[in-house]
Amino acid sequence: MQVTISPGAISGTVTANPSKSAMQRAVAAALLSNGTSIIRNPGLSNDCLAALDVAGKLGAEIKRNEDHIEITSKGIHPVSEEINCGESGLGIRMFTPIAALSEKAITINGHGSLTVRPMDFFQEVLPQLDVKCSTREGRLPLNIQGPLQPKNITIDGSLSSQFLTGLLMAYGAAAEDVTITVKDLKSKPYIALTLQLMQQFGVQVKEEQYEQFHFGKRQSYKAGEYTVEGDWSGAAFLLVAAAVAGKAEVHHLNTQSAQSDKAILEALEKAGAGLLPGVFTVVVEKQQLQAFDFDATDCPDLFPPLVALAANCQGTTKIIGVNRLAHKESDRGKTLQEEFGKMGIAIDLHGDEMLVHGGTGIKGAVVSSHNDHRIAMACAVAALTADAPVIVEDAEAINKSYPEFYDHLEKLGGIVKKQGTASLTH
Repeated sequence: MQVTISPGAISGTVTANPSKSAMQRAVAAALLSNGTSIIRNPGLSNDCLAALDVAGKLGAEIKRNEDHIEITSKGIHPVSEEINCGESGLGIRMFTPIAALSEKAITINGHGSLTVRPMDFFQEVLPQLDVKCSTREGRLPLNIQGPLQPKNITIDGSLSSQFLTGLLMAYGAAAEDVTITVKDLKSKPYIALTLQLMQQFGVQVKEEQYEQFHFGKRQSYKAGEYTVEGDWSGAAFLLVAAAVAGKAEVHHLNTQSAQSDKAILEALEKAGAGLLPGVFTVVVEKQQLQAFDFDATDCPDLFPPLVALAANCQGTTKIIGVNRLAHKESDRGKTLQEEFGKMGIAIDLHGDEMLVHGGTGIKGAVVSSHNDHRIAMACAVAALTADAPVIVEDAEAINKSYPEFYDHLEKLGGIVKKQGTASLTH
């Protein structure tokens, strides 16, 4: 599908879409609980729908209502020999240890970019927990057979915090007097979100400097109610759009959230945007923008909106954390360099550093999302201040995390023309 975004000012109010990070964790916690949990303001992006499908295959009963989802579970009792995590990196890394709590042999699959993401971590770690595990040369499909036995273990947290999220959630259902030790953990705020969710569903973990996670006496998840908060990673694009092209008020954003991507506020402030954060709402207004330095190691998903922001700032912006981008939906550092290059913005990559040469003017162009939701959104935001329309190809990639994105941009006054919209519906 192609989407054409024309240059123009934006103004208005919009409600942030639900956080897929929080939604997927809530689905996992509800699956691990005994009883019926209610999830309000549920996310229905592709990653969230995949999580619900996995929960169903692992034995939960899912009932979708208009404004909430009911998940009834008695723990992990697979009703299928295969689960498919779609294209969700969090999904596969979180649900694999959870599925391993069962003694049934299970094949875990996915599609799209997930088929080329490395899965060696599981082959190294799961056998230490008495789980048989095999992959196809470090790639999917993943074959496992438990039951997982929680033990004292040391893992490498440098590739992604999502593996740790999966182990923490699985241990929460079965561990007693054991400790997970983590070296070189990235994205600590995401682990804070995991621990927050576990606590909400009745499981407490004692953490020490995000290096050691202690489980004391045996605990069990308790079914309950959970309201999914707004998604900072998706809202970041709307906030940047306002900073470069007008003014917007974005509701349902918790400024006390554990989501790491709320760091977008810090970047906007550094760039000189007009900023008025409330408790559950943020107002951003365009002002004179200047280049900034920002470390995105703990919030790599912010790279695309940060590049769209930097393109509109006078001078050279330096963003650190490029090493976290290789195993995303695309190799995001190179993809951003390529697609923004088409729009006349030069980007240099030096090891872990990205330099964005902003303020040179954004040009109308035909760009590709590379089937990466965040690239599609970054190009759409850049289009608002271009000298001519920008056409985004494979624009339906946004369905992965934020199906309402183009609609929200239109609600703020953006001029968006969709061609071949059938693929945007669920």
